Amino acid sequence: MRVIVGSSNPAKIEGVRIAFQRFFSNVEIEAKNADSGVSDQPFNNETVKGAINRAINVYSREFDFSVGIEAGLFRLKNTMTGYLDFQVAAIYNGSRITIGFGPGFEYPPAVIKEVVKGKEVGDIMSRITGIERLGEKQGAIGYLTKNTITRSKLTSIAVTMALIPWINPDLYF
Repeated sequence: MRVIVGSSNPAKIEGVRIAFQRFFSNVEIEAKNADSGVSDQPFNNETVKGAINRAINVYSREFDFSVGIEAGLFRLKNTMTGYLDFQVAAIYNGSRITIGFGPGFEYPPAVIKEVVKGKEVGDIMSRITGIERLGEKQGAIGYLTKNTITRSKLTSIAVTMALIPWINPDLYF
């Protein structure tokens, strides 16, 4: 099985590999940057749109599936900051798209204050942690959970959720 990921981010690529290898044998993963068509710091449904766009933009018939991944902030009541971060995965086979979400989590209030002023979470978290390119390593989630959950693990969960219809085609298609 051949899968292409619409990103060059090592953490995202590893998460896709982990998810697909749970269910399929002989999985080959390739990666290529794909345009999300959304802002650098997406909010709400723009996050889902970015994942879908990445999957569609990187797809070609030489692959069984393409995968787009986008992290973004979703406005939610009853949270400390008003937002939760979710990683969204979109899987495309040339005709159908499936969507999955990873677990949501809340950033520290100081991070959200800067994000709503127009800054990107990744830049703020790299500055706070002193870890350059944090999102390509353990990610903010790795830092905040003391590496209990890393960005690769979070990605693998989102991709696994998007794979549910593909591993249960008799129930979905």
